[in-house]
Amino acid sequence: MSTGGSDIGTFWDHLDELRSCIIRVILVTVVLAMIAFAFKSTLFDVVLAPSRSDFISYRILGVEPFTIRLMNTGLTEQFMIHIKMSCYCGLLFASPYVLYALFGFVSPALYANERRPAITIVGSAYLMFLLGTAVNYFLVFPLTVKFLGTYQVSPDVTNMLTIQSYADTLISMSLVLGVVFELPVVSWLLGRMGLIKWQQMSKFRKHAIVVILIISAIITPTTDAFTLFVVALPIFLLYETSILIVRITG
Repeated sequence: MSTGGSDIGTFWDHLDELRSCIIRVILVTVVLAMIAFAFKSTLFDVVLAPSRSDFISYRILGVEPFTIRLMNTGLTEQFMIHIKMSCYCGLLFASPYVLYALFGFVSPALYANERRPAITIVGSAYLMFLLGTAVNYFLVFPLTVKFLGTYQVSPDVTNMLTIQSYADTLISMSLVLGVVFELPVVSWLLGRMGLIKWQQMSKFRKHAIVVILIISAIITPTTDAFTLFVVALPIFLLYETSILIVRITG
């Protein structure tokens, strides 16, 4: 009976630790979200930058000047978007602490020889997610905004994009690209478990290219071959990097 009581006590102790960890994570995220909310001008200068033709990516790619008008159609829409973007930025800025706190909770259950690989996996996944988010903000999303925001079926039809669709597209595409950029980390894990071989990945390279083009077309629905190529190239390089990682792992 004493053993059972000890196990129950340990379970509740772990539950209290998890609750404390979650509370700290939420508090840090809320504080950073409130800071982002307070700096509204700076926040939306960054958020709305890809909608302007003087954005750094357009200047580097030599894109001709264009004009995109954003509009608001709801009474509470702008305020809710302000809250949504602040929460997203708060979570993004708090993510290093979130990973640190969660890993601090889990690490006591790991063996000494498991902690270093776990840190490597978590750190690599986090960095790749940030890289995917950056690629989306500086490359994929601007090209998408430029094409879809200036596309017209007739000169008589004027594009007036809502700020709601703009913000939702930015957040969703950032999440999608962040997940796509986890491919090398997932490939490494599957390679370590012996579930995939680099020979198989090389053999199905042509099939992978077709899938990559389909994914790129979904991410940025455009008939512009150059834009499609610019989006597909980073994903293809991720696939080639994954083959190399699996080969080294094997």
